[in-house]
Amino acid sequence: MEKESKRRDFLKLTMLGLVTAASSGAAASAQASVAGEKEEPSSGYRETAHVRKYYDLARF
Repeated sequence: MEKESKRRDFLKLTMLGLVTAASSGAAASAQASVAGEKEEPSSGYRETAHVRKYYDLARF
């Protein structure tokens, strides 16, 4: 009987640890997505100097 009690306690603590780890991971993911929303959206395609240089070099 003592052995079953120890096994159950171990399994309970293991499950508690898994739930805690999963919830902290979800919280970190939620914070990352909130931080990503604060960035302004890009204005689209921009032809910068390095892009123009590539176009010039790629011409046949």
